[in-house]
Amino acid sequence: LQEHSIVLIRGGRVKDLPGVRYHIVRGTLDSAGVNDRRQSRSKYGAKRPKAAGAGGGSTAKGGKK
Repeated sequence: LQEHSIVLIRGGRVKDLPGVRYHIVRGTLDSAGVNDRRQSRSKYGAKRPKAAGAGGGSTAKGGKK
């Protein structure tokens, strides 16, 4: 982020930090998402990673044929 970046703000205070009552929504407007994020992706603006399977074989969970 830079000085004149435009960000989306959501409410939500932090108990440990006096005066902090807002959070920046990651992955929207000028704020970047988190790269290589696998879990809790929606909180950090990370897209779903592409499937890592290289071959065209069947998958264990619900693979389409």
